[in-house]
Order: sequence, then structure tokens, then C-alpha cells
Amino acid sequence: MGDTMTPTTPTTSATSATPALRVGVVGAGNISGQYFEAVPRLPNLRITAVADLDADRAAAAASRIPGARAAKPNELYTAEDVDLVLNLTIPAAHAEVAHAAIAGGKHVYGEKPLAATTAEARSVLEAAERAGVRVGCAPDTVLGTGIQTARAVLDAGDVGVPVAATAFMVTPGHERWHPAPEFYYRPGGGPLLDMGPYYLTALVTLLGPVKRVVGMSSTPRPTRVIGSGPRAGTEFAVEVETHVTGVLEHEDGALSTLLMSFDVWAGQLPRIEVYGSGGSLEVPDPNGFDGEVRIFRAEAKEWEQVPERGGYRDASRGYGVSDLARALGEGVPHRANGQLAYHVLDVMESLLAAAKSGDSVRIGSTCERPAAVPAGARPEDQEQEKEL
Repeated sequence: MGDTMTPTTPTTSATSATPALRVGVVGAGNISGQYFEAVPRLPNLRITAVADLDADRAAAAASRIPGARAAKPNELYTAEDVDLVLNLTIPAAHAEVAHAAIAGGKHVYGEKPLAATTAEARSVLEAAERAGVRVGCAPDTVLGTGIQTARAVLDAGDVGVPVAATAFMVTPGHERWHPAPEFYYRPGGGPLLDMGPYYLTALVTLLGPVKRVVGMSSTPRPTRVIGSGPRAGTEFAVEVETHVTGVLEHEDGALSTLLMSFDVWAGQLPRIEVYGSGGSLEVPDPNGFDGEVRIFRAEAKEWEQVPERGGYRDASRGYGVSDLARALGEGVPHRANGQLAYHVLDVMESLLAAAKSGDSVRIGSTCERPAAVPAGARPEDQEQEKEL
């Protein structure tokens, strides 16, 4: 990706002498609240504009952020006071919004997935490379102390050579609590595309990119019933696989077993575990930024908690954007980047294709394993890579 473009005349944050990347937010829906809470406390970011198809919702959000204004989406893409567009729209609109922002000369950071399909995602990355701007993408949960401490254990060889891993996300389905859950069960939805980015981004961060997958899937229930809200009791059709399982072969040889399901009422399966030649590693929930990491060493023969050894402390959504701003200043790759997000999307598409065909599928993409986050680092700190 081209990294030659720098923010246009960035301002200085009131809390730091570091030039602040000016952020325009598109999409003021449910997830935006977490970003609106975190971004204002990150010294190298400043929200300057908020846009939404619902003008009243954009105005209400902007009114709660000092120095921000409400804007129309098309205006925001070319605004002089915006360096990066934070894309918090629905997945089906991710590529369209990214292209509009790139055409306006803006860097882009979006919620997962990067786009609805790998074809759309590839077009976004190609457009950004031509324009010389950066693309970032959630999840940035892997930058917190949980996954980064687990990575530090693996990088130090404390469990030997990684041999295998397991990653499980099981739930009976989102219709029990979501008042309008149909989109989870339509094309682009399902447990893999909904929650898979957290687990697969963590596995790639820990074990490196994936080169081949095999899988199986099923749809045990053809309909679901909304369990809460004004439409409770309404039945709707299920159009996607709701139970997906597979094996991922990483480029370095480790094999990860993945299970993503909307059909399990209860389970005691570990979220992620990594098994090495000299021990095992228990990894916290990749949908969060922190959590307990435990290690079982062959010589110790018991589980022990691992002290914090890496990651952004007290992180939350938006830290990936701040890390991108830091990397821009240094001229180095940012961690929650488009190539990683594209590879994760490619793995998910390939796993579903393998489940349909019954054959193994080779992954057409790869990516660099992002740089580790040093212990005690802040996303705005400069020259982090030199500390490794």
C-alpha cells in the first residue's frame, strides 16, 4: 500500500504537542458510541465532523463532541478539516464509503469487515494504493494487553514451537436479544462473518497467515423467532449457514480448528488455546481488549497466570485509528491494516467455499504479521518498533 500521503495540515491536540489526525465519522449508529467515548481521549486524534444518512442523528452525535460539527456524507469526503474517514456504516456500505473517501484524498479506517466480498475489498485496497492513502480496519482488539501478552509468550518460545490451536465462538443466536436480527441470518451474515474477524485476526496475529482451509457447515433450523422488542414472536427465514467448522493450515505449519455457531445453547469450550511443543497457552476472548492469559509448561505441569507482557493498556475501539496516526508520523506500517483485514476476509470466504465443495481451498492472499505492541506502549508513542 502507498504510504506517501500525510494528513493535510493537521491541527495540534489540546492535550498533546503531537499533530492530531483529524477524523470525520460516517455512521452514527450503535457502534459509534464506543468510538465517540474513546477517540477524544487519544491525543493524536480529533473528531472534526460526524455524518449520517439521518441528519438529526449526526447532529445529536456531533453536539456531544467538543469541536465537532454535523455534516452530510458527500461533504465530509472532501472536507478540508478531515484527514481520515472513520467508516462506521453497515457492512454492505463499507466499500462504497471507502471509495468515496479515497476519491476525496482521505485515509480510511472502517469497522469489520473491510467489505462485503473480497472482490470489493480488493478494489478498495487498489484504489487506496493509487491514491497514496492508507486503509485500516477493525478489529483492533488484538492490540490490547490480552492478545499481545499471549503473542509475547509465543514469540519468546515459552510453549515451544506452535503445533495447533483451537478457536470457538458458540451461542444459540442473536435473535434472543436483538430486536431486528434478520441481517445476521442473510447473505453477509452468519456466525463466521459476524464474529470470525475477531477470532481469525487473533489467530493470524498469534500464528501468522493462513495458506489452506477445509470446512463443513450446516443450517439446522430453517427459521428463527425474534425474542425481544416490539416484534417479539415474529418468525423469519434463515438464509445462511449458522454452524461452521473447519481447519486452517497456517503458513508456518500450525493447524487451527475453528468453530463458529449460532446453534449451541451452552458450552465450556475455550475461546482460543494454542498448543506448542513445550506447553499450552490459554488466550482471552478476542472480542475484548484485555483478559487473563494462562500458560501450562511441560516442566511445571500446572496452569499459571501470565503477567502483562505487551499491548495497549485500557484500550478500546479507536485505538487502531490512533495506531494508524502514529504509524503515519513514523512512516511505518500500521497494525490494524487493510492487508490483514483482506486476508481475514479471504480466509472466511474460502472456508465457506470449502464447506460447500467438500474440498480444501488454498488461500489466494497473504499478509505480514503485524508488529507486536510493546508492554506499556501508548498508541500515540513514536518509534515503537525500535523498542522490540
